[in-house]
Amino acid sequence: MLNNAVLTETRPAPGRESSGAGAEHLRIGGLTPLTSIDFPGRLAAVLFCQGCPWRCTYCHNPELLDANAAATMSWAHVQDFLNRRRGLLDGVVFSGGEPTLQAALPAALAAVRSLGFETALHTGGMYPQRLAKLLPLLDWVGLDIKAPLHRHDAITGAPGSGSKVRESLGHLLDSGVAHECRTTWHPGLFDVAELLALADELCALGVRRWALQECRTSGGAPWALTSGQTESLSARFAYFTLRRA
Repeated sequence: MLNNAVLTETRPAPGRESSGAGAEHLRIGGLTPLTSIDFPGRLAAVLFCQGCPWRCTYCHNPELLDANAAATMSWAHVQDFLNRRRGLLDGVVFSGGEPTLQAALPAALAAVRSLGFETALHTGGMYPQRLAKLLPLLDWVGLDIKAPLHRHDAITGAPGSGSKVRESLGHLLDSGVAHECRTTWHPGLFDVAELLALADELCALGVRRWALQECRTSGGAPWALTSGQTESLSARFAYFTLRRA
């Protein structure tokens, strides 16, 4: 997920949401009022959803990990903001944390679409069946592919996470919804040979758009791709983006 400036509104912690919750139960950890990079080709706002079941070592939004943390913004505040941005914004991005963790997400997506906005989702893909049900409500998805299958669990701290992401990718590819797969990488996570193998795997599965994002951590390993290796990765995909930190 991309790290953005966040606006917050203090409010008391809500009760725990129930299955099938309405949009008013969406726990929001912050709002970016304008972005041109999180929803390709669109001017959008970003809603950061509270809570994530994974504990990736390089997480850029650790303040959003705790699913029991108090929301910082009410849905009524979000609706008021969006009503004032009709005709000025094209879409709304649901990011996190992990938005699909929350039962209120379908209702929130439907509410945003009813206001005339397009919808986008940033997800780690940890809930494949939930994602499959959300796809008809989405115009674009950014799906994180953390690592090769055998490295995935070590990065997320969640057993079985890699297979769930591959299942989510299958739903996404079958849906026809516009999307991007993205991998955040530095050679301390897994080596260049494994990165090239991951590119081969994604290409074979039918991924056409892949973004490789540099992961820069304090004291971490330096970027290790040569220009030739970058060109080799690019050649595997119809659309390839290298995002340096």
